[in-house]
Amino acid sequence: MNYGANEGVYPLHRSKTIHLVRHAQGVHNVLGEDHSAYMPEELFDAHLTPFGWEQVDNLREHVHASGLFKNIDLVVVSPLLRTMQTAVGAFGGEASVDGVDMPPLMAENTGSSNRPAISSLNCPPFIAMELCRESMGVDHYNRRRSISEYKPMFPAIDFSLIETDCDVWWSPDTREKKEDVVARGQKFMKWLLSREEKVIVVVSHAVFLHRTLGAYGDDCHPTIKKEMSIPFDNCELRSMVIVDRSMIGLDTSKTDFPGKIPSGADVASDVV
Repeated sequence: MNYGANEGVYPLHRSKTIHLVRHAQGVHNVLGEDHSAYMPEELFDAHLTPFGWEQVDNLREHVHASGLFKNIDLVVVSPLLRTMQTAVGAFGGEASVDGVDMPPLMAENTGSSNRPAISSLNCPPFIAMELCRESMGVDHYNRRRSISEYKPMFPAIDFSLIETDCDVWWSPDTREKKEDVVARGQKFMKWLLSREEKVIVVVSHAVFLHRTLGAYGDDCHPTIKKEMSIPFDNCELRSMVIVDRSMIGLDTSKTDFPGKIPSGADVASDVV
C-alpha cells in the first residue's frame, strides 16, 4: 500500500488534542500475573499505592515543566478512586488555601492517600464520565462506589453526567466483552468530538485505552498502528489528535480570517 498517499489535511477547528493517561499504580497492580489474585472483594475500588502517588507527583512535574498544563481546557476522568486520585494529583491545583471559599478537588486523606486536600484553584474543570471506565464485571477493583460517597471525597469534580448513584454497569457474574469495550470507546471518542473544549485530558485505564486505540489507525502506516496499540504503563501519558471527519461537532474556527474586507478602487484584483 502507498501510505504516502494517505496524508490528511483538515481544518484546525475540526480537530482536538487529547492527552490520554492511565492511572498510577493501584493496590491491585502489585499482585503479579495471577489473575485470580485480582478478584477478592477487598480490592473493591482500588486506591493508589504510595509508589503510585510518587508517579502522580512525577507526572505533575512533567505537565507543568513541558507547558502542557497551561493549555488544558478540561479533564475527563473515569469515576473510580484510582483514576480520580491520579487526575486531581497531576492536573489539580496546589494544596488547599486557607480563607478561599472553593471546594477542593480532593478532600484530605481520601482513599488512604495520606495527602492534604488538593485545591480546585487555577486548574481546568474536572468531569467524571462512565464511558471511559475500565472493562467491567467480575473484578471488584473495577466496581465503583456510589456517587453520593464520591462527592465528599472529590467535591469539585462534576458528577452530573453520571445517571445513577449506584453502580449499575458492573456485574459480579459477567465480564464485559472485548467488542463491547471497543464500542464504548468509540462512543466516548464521539462524545469528546461533540465537546467545545479543544485540549482535553482523559484519565482512564489500561484495557479501555488499549482496546479503544486499537480500533483506530487502520488507515495509517503499520508503524503508527503498532505505536497506537502499545499497552499503557501506570501513569503514562500519550498525546493524540482526533479529527472530526463526520461533522459530529459544531465548532467554528477561531483563527480563520475571511479576507476581502477592504473595499474601493484600490482593491487588488483576484484575477492576477
